[in-house]
Amino acid sequence: MNSFGPATGSTTVSGRLASAAIMLLVFSACAGPELRDDIQPREPTYAKPPATSGIIADVAKRVAEKHDADTSGFKLLDASRDGLEWRLALIDSAVSSLDIMTYLWYPDVSGRLVLERAVLAAERGVHVRLVVDDLLTIGLDELIVDLDSHPNIELRLFNPWEERNLTSRAGEMIAEMERLNTRMHAKLLIADGNAAIVGGRNIGDHYFGLSDAYNFHDLDVLAIGPIAQNANNMFDEYWNSDWIVPSGNLTIEPDQARAREEWKNIQDATRSAAQLENLSREPRDWSADFAALENELRPGSGRLVYDDVSAQEISQDMIETMFALFDRAQEELLITNAYIIPGEPAIEFLNGLSERGVDIRILTNSLASHDVPAVNSHYEGWRDDLINAGAELYELRADAAIQSIVDIPPVSGEFTGLHTKAAVIDGRLSFIGSMNFDPRSANINTEMGAIIDSPGLAADLRALMLRDMSGENAWQVLLNDKGKPYWVNSDETVEDQPTRGSMQNVMNVIFKVVPKEQY
Repeated sequence: MNSFGPATGSTTVSGRLASAAIMLLVFSACAGPELRDDIQPREPTYAKPPATSGIIADVAKRVAEKHDADTSGFKLLDASRDGLEWRLALIDSAVSSLDIMTYLWYPDVSGRLVLERAVLAAERGVHVRLVVDDLLTIGLDELIVDLDSHPNIELRLFNPWEERNLTSRAGEMIAEMERLNTRMHAKLLIADGNAAIVGGRNIGDHYFGLSDAYNFHDLDVLAIGPIAQNANNMFDEYWNSDWIVPSGNLTIEPDQARAREEWKNIQDATRSAAQLENLSREPRDWSADFAALENELRPGSGRLVYDDVSAQEISQDMIETMFALFDRAQEELLITNAYIIPGEPAIEFLNGLSERGVDIRILTNSLASHDVPAVNSHYEGWRDDLINAGAELYELRADAAIQSIVDIPPVSGEFTGLHTKAAVIDGRLSFIGSMNFDPRSANINTEMGAIIDSPGLAADLRALMLRDMSGENAWQVLLNDKGKPYWVNSDETVEDQPTRGSMQNVMNVIFKVVPKEQY
């Protein structure tokens, strides 16, 4: 089994490319830098050793003293505020190194906030390494080069466009679709080699409850201890991969005057952003937060799993890793995943688990909560197969009660969407990461996640997943006596799939007609 469906499928990248195409049209007259024809050779470089001083190192030491040297401590970052504030806490508290890898880094309120704090860490002597997928860096090359010119910051791009001119990016995408369709979907932050955040959140307002349009219910795990060193190994593999190109290969020179203006604009925007009214706009001392964290950490062992990029062809190991993990279930398998297009191999696999007595429950997006209607168009035909395979199927409500922890006041999004990728096996093993259960994640993107053996963390995650599947937060999808689906939540029962309006239905029909190969 190597796929959750045919390799021609797609998910969120189609919407991102559509947005990029609009930007291309708007800015088509603009010229821009290019990538050098001959990429400059480089010697491999690696993460610094774990810091032995600082708040983060102190917590790691106490975790080891309380348990053993192989044990890490874990905390789920469920609420949007936790997802953002613990990133800021690690950045503000780092004394030696800071490594950030992300698929999307938006130049919005939270994107500027995290960037500002990373630059301030570099200013105080922390070595900062940034890896960003090149998909949506349109118009940001000057900022990228200026950041990379900082003596303590290195910034590299995953699978970059060679032609940086906005118009020519579109032409290159058509000419080199197979290469440029491969994107780095990973999300990882490592501080001082002692702490890491792994999960589903990109860096942008939708992921941190700061968008007025909609916000994602997402999930990360904060890990302190040996697993952070394991994370550094992954980061180094990507950092030194031929898929990743240093920013110095852009044919544009850094400019100190321009950099000062960019820095002023970022700081001014952060100070004036109304969305940050209840958040820390300035770096602060997080000692009390780390002291409280020690009693909240769940002990366990963990490892990062990820697609190998050390060779010219990406390994696409993650799909097999997920099947192997789920196959360990003897009693219960809980899955929360934003984008699901299963395919026959997955249905057969789930049916086998069900036949041997495993209780299977799955939560995904409803059409109403979806940000990518194309996925729903090709998922909805599998609803009855998932249910007939023995799974209880749930779909997130757009008006879910958990919006209270998804939005950060004063922000109130118009609806809540699901972006979590997590699983619990037999109340002991947990998976939290970037891997969707669709063809793009299986066959095209690079993906990653953490597999954690910790009964305490698994109990926490199981409780959150069951909360999200409750009628206040989700619809249960059932089949009537004619095999047709209907939806039940705590308030009502409906026979048509829930939507936010007629336009969603129109888009759903369009994406059914358009062949998957076209997007």
